[in-house]
Amino acid sequence: MPSADNRIDRRDWALLGVLSVLWGGSFFFNGVILRELPPLTLVLLRVVLGSIILLPLLWSYRIEFPNGLSGWAPFFAMGLFNNVLPFSLIVAGQTYIPSGLASILNATTPLFTVIVMAAAGEEKLHARRIAGVIVGLIGVVILRDGFGGGFEHGQGIGILLCLAGAFSYGLSALVARRLLSNSPPLGTATFQLLASSVMMIVVAGFVERPWQLPMPAASTWLAVIGLAALSTALAYIVFFQILRRSGATNVMLVTLLIPVTAILLGYLVLGEQISSREIFGALVIGSALLLIDGRVLGLIRRKSISA
Repeated sequence: MPSADNRIDRRDWALLGVLSVLWGGSFFFNGVILRELPPLTLVLLRVVLGSIILLPLLWSYRIEFPNGLSGWAPFFAMGLFNNVLPFSLIVAGQTYIPSGLASILNATTPLFTVIVMAAAGEEKLHARRIAGVIVGLIGVVILRDGFGGGFEHGQGIGILLCLAGAFSYGLSALVARRLLSNSPPLGTATFQLLASSVMMIVVAGFVERPWQLPMPAASTWLAVIGLAALSTALAYIVFFQILRRSGATNVMLVTLLIPVTAILLGYLVLGEQISSREIFGALVIGSALLLIDGRVLGLIRRKSISA
């Protein structure tokens, strides 16, 4: 259960670090896989293998499958907005931009979530959150302008695709709150991946015909397995562990750590360069997320009062 004072203990800080590596590593794995496989085939393999890995856990906890179309409908909606659309949009974006930049754009997810929740009447859009959204968008503009030529060189397209993926994640938060609030976390993770697998079989099969593609190298298959096992199945397990112990607000702090992890992985493993503008843009977006979270401002306010 989350603590009454909303603090994170040392164990959960460590788990947040692990989760940032797992999810930050997805951008690294995508960068490796996209050298040989097209985007939709990559997403297909990710959700199918992730489902296969999680199914034994589902059975071990004796979680029952949904009944009928009405039972599966919420998971198809969640799978669409939380897996199929964002995974596809982000990996498509990574065909235009480096994995580090894609991870920074993914960190705008809480910004879009704030807007979606407010528009749907789920949460009030306070002045502090409005300011955070504006600061975050400024950070995105800084990132876009950091690539000479922008849209005419295709990098602007990649940025827009990744931002669309982040917006889809914001919509998935609304779906989860309205349709899946009573579903067990492990069941939600597994059922949405199964639903996503069905959708991706249709989409990838129609668009890319994966069975006609040449067999990838062993290194690509290792990256696929890493993406499905580490950045999907294991990441969900760690995510829900933090969620149970520290709550949804605290687990979202991982988005502050993912861009740093992914940029470092892209630099150390893929040889991607880190520009000063990327660093500055990441800091601005990070500041926006801290502003939205509000705890730093609260701490400063309490210290000023006590002084």
